[in-house]
Parts: sequence; C-alpha cells; structure tokens
Amino acid sequence: MSKTIIHTDKAPAAIGAYSQAVRAGDTVYLSGQIPLVAETMQVVAGGFAEQAHQVFKNLQAVAQAAGGNLNDLVKVNAYLTDLSNFATFNEIMAQYFTAPFPARAAVEVSALPKGVLVEAEAILVLEK
Repeated sequence: MSKTIIHTDKAPAAIGAYSQAVRAGDTVYLSGQIPLVAETMQVVAGGFAEQAHQVFKNLQAVAQAAGGNLNDLVKVNAYLTDLSNFATFNEIMAQYFTAPFPARAAVEVSALPKGVLVEAEAILVLEK
C-alpha cells in the first residue's frame, strides 16, 4: 500500500523530521499539533484555553487538507502538561465535535515542544 503525504499552509509547518499527516488507504494519521499559529509559527497568545482551541484549529486544517473533517476522527491522543486542565480541554473539545465522539486518551506529560501546555494527535478514517 502506498502512502500519501498531507500538507497544508493553514496549519503550522512541521518543525522536525515528520509530515503534518500521512494517508495510508482510507486512514490518515495526523501528527501531533501544538498551539502554533500557522502564519507566524508562534505560540498563540493566552493561556490553556486559547492553546487548546488552536490545537483543534490546527487539527481541523490538516483533516480538511486530507479530505475530511474533525468528525471523521476515530481516535485522539491528547498530551497535557497539567491534568488539572482536563475539564477545560474536554469542554473545548466538545465545541469541535458532534456525537458520536472519537475514542480518546489524555495523559499528563512533563513538557512539550516550545513550552506549550497541550498537544494532540489523531487518526482519521475517510469515507470510501
């Protein structure tokens, strides 16, 4: 099976040796998104809530570039530097999805790139 690299200027450019997403068959693997603003490649201003919104905006841009949308996600892995922000993350995530919701894991990590507070990666399945 061949793989297709997904790229969009509407999401932050990769800052390492990875692609924004890779499609294999009908499955798209979205790399972790941190709250960078695509146009500036700077962390969005504000606190945790603003960062979480930017992460979902970035995931949305990559999902759209792949030919899908956030409701096509089947799995989300979220990384938070402080699990006390989990309730806020959950509330913000609910603003971007409709039921049925994707499967999800949320874990606390000691640090994330550029000192951000949240990162999320996802798996998307496109309709045939």
